Amino acid sequence: MRRRREREQQILDLIRSGEENVEELARRLDVSLSTIRRDLQRLSDTGVVTRTYGGAILSRAAPEASLSSREHINLQAKQAIADAAAALVQDGERVLLDVGSTVEALGLRLKERTLSIVTNNLALVPVFAQSETITLTVLGGTVRSISMGTFGPLAELAVRRLTADKLFLGADGVVAGRGLCEATQEQVALKEAMVAQASAVFLLADSSKLGNAHQPAWLPLNRPWTLVTDAGASEAQLAPFRALPGVTVVIAPAEPSPRPAAEDLEDALD
Repeated sequence: MRRRREREQQILDLIRSGEENVEELARRLDVSLSTIRRDLQRLSDTGVVTRTYGGAILSRAAPEASLSSREHINLQAKQAIADAAAALVQDGERVLLDVGSTVEALGLRLKERTLSIVTNNLALVPVFAQSETITLTVLGGTVRSISMGTFGPLAELAVRRLTADKLFLGADGVVAGRGLCEATQEQVALKEAMVAQASAVFLLADSSKLGNAHQPAWLPLNRPWTLVTDAGASEAQLAPFRALPGVTVVIAPAEPSPRPAAEDLEDALD
């Protein structure tokens, strides 16, 4: 019984990472197809997964956390990633910033730089609006309060009218060979438009998001891009990304800037 439960947990972990095929699940766990099918049926009976032709998917997406709650999760890792990402930005560039707590931490590190910033990240507007060296463009659209960003057709139209030297994306999860995932299609649609307009694409994702496939909307990354993650990422997590052609992996040093990003944001709002 214990062995079966452990195997079922392994199956769920594999499905979350994007593996949904019965044959591949059996190969990865070194068991028979009939064993995997019985396990999937039990998981389906409890409502955890939904059976599909040839495999299974998670029955429901993970609840989406608000930006304010995510700012304090894996804070040290996010600060380290933000430091590493800031070092990739050159003065005079036009930088496109997505929403997300790690991208927000990056923005706080750019506020004294001489840059053109384009963003749908409303949390960063008061930060850049007070800077004398930042030229700020805010993408209009429908406000999505849970992520404090603008989305929708107006934001997509605006971003297609400009170009950027560098794009820094956030994501709820990223799976090698599959792309990044988000809670809604409108988030993915805007990210897709951003990717098309940028000369270089960087995804800021802490190690907890590597192999994470908890959300239902997906954006394939079918162009060269760079993953910036933290030193807590294991080699097992990193190997699938390193094996992809056109993908560069940057590991942020373990020691980030000492001051939490949330405090800087509070200062900007005072």
